[in-house]
Amino acid sequence: MFSHHLNRGEMERIKTLLRIIDFISEWIGKMVSFLVIVIIGVTIWEVVLRYVFNAPTIWAFDAAYLIFGAYGVLGGAYTLYLRGHVNVDILYGRLSLRRRAIVDLVTSIFFFLFCGLLLWKGGEMAWDSLKIMERGSSAWNPPIYPIKLTIPLGAFLLLIQGVAKFIRDLMMAATGKEVA
Repeated sequence: MFSHHLNRGEMERIKTLLRIIDFISEWIGKMVSFLVIVIIGVTIWEVVLRYVFNAPTIWAFDAAYLIFGAYGVLGGAYTLYLRGHVNVDILYGRLSLRRRAIVDLVTSIFFFLFCGLLLWKGGEMAWDSLKIMERGSSAWNPPIYPIKLTIPLGAFLLLIQGVAKFIRDLMMAATGKEVA
């Protein structure tokens, strides 16, 4: 089938591409994971100032909210790399690896439509925000455009990790063997 038409060099190039995509997802995911510490720090700072010193900030809630948005969007590809997204496991978990790959290939159309839409509309929204240097509407008035720029970036990262998963699923469906 599919893999029988690939020579050794082509297979090695595919494996190299998959390793590069995985490395990008893992590296960015691990870097972004440190944002949780920032969110916790900002939240603790606000709680201490508010309840111990009766001096709440005007920025802590917005900062934590915006950082969490970037964290969620940029962590999607890493979660996919780790196979951490939600599955309906009632039947799926009982299938062989090859049949799971086939199910994943069939349902990947929804994944790619979602990523495409997120990239397109998120990109438009980010571009519009950047053009006007959008700021928040709270008393703190933080810049919003850097966070909105993470939407198409996160969508792109999720998309390329999805392509890697698609290739692996295709190889599993065709050969019954996992591709590292």
